[in-house]
Amino acid sequence: MPENASRAVLVTGCSSGIGHATAHHLAARGWTVYATARRPETLTDLEAAGCTTLGLDVTDEASMRSAVERVEADHGAVGVLVNNAGYSQSGTIEEVDIDAVRRQFETNVFGLARMCQLVLPKMRERRSGKIVNVSSMGANFVFPGGGYYHATKSAVTALSHALRFEVKGFGVDVVIIEPGLIKTRFGDTATSALDDEKGEAGGPYADFNAKLAAATKSAYEAGPLSKLGGPPEAVAKAIETAVTASRPKPRYLVTPSAHALVNQRRLMTDRMWDAMMRTQFPQPK
Repeated sequence: MPENASRAVLVTGCSSGIGHATAHHLAARGWTVYATARRPETLTDLEAAGCTTLGLDVTDEASMRSAVERVEADHGAVGVLVNNAGYSQSGTIEEVDIDAVRRQFETNVFGLARMCQLVLPKMRERRSGKIVNVSSMGANFVFPGGGYYHATKSAVTALSHALRFEVKGFGVDVVIIEPGLIKTRFGDTATSALDDEKGEAGGPYADFNAKLAAATKSAYEAGPLSKLGGPPEAVAKAIETAVTASRPKPRYLVTPSAHALVNQRRLMTDRMWDAMMRTQFPQPK
């Protein structure tokens, strides 16, 4: 790490799950961590653990600017940006309200891109920095009923690949983290919209939505796939590996489910994947 490198880490989406675990993990290992969330009152335990807590809404320009400017005022630059804020909303392409789609892209993609834009000028000046973008194993394949979420994570991965090339010459590394199934409240968020849609009795996707919600909850709670999952701390450790490496890998897969499913998808044609999905999900008709 260069002598003038900032050790200030700015983590988005720290109220729970991966962001919370990452902030706690890095603070315990001596990093200066700025843990952020839309509602900073949810971060009191991270403050007690040594993090500086800030309000940061990645859909609000003033909020993003304020957080970055605070870190830069304290340390000259953001040393590491961990773009973690994001959520999943399941549902069919036809039925999910388009405004809900826009909100998901604002959080998962546009907010992430804007945070990169805001931290890069000072990183370039110091010719030092790391940007860690939390994508998903779902950037590599698509589950039925998850099209919009998979689209956001595919976008995150694509943006990260382009950015990695563009800023490497300035001493800035860009890393993609692709977790598999992580045992958090993520599954509850993913299925909340489906629970609403199931109220439309007799709709063309009613049976599909009901079974998709059950399958998703099973995967996160007690189903066979859950055995291939992992805790948020597994992702936090991968992020630590990335930010401490002098030459980090471009991409880190996390949890056995990520390795198994990504490699399986690479070996299958589109028709083969569709056939396998039909064994797991009822096809609407």
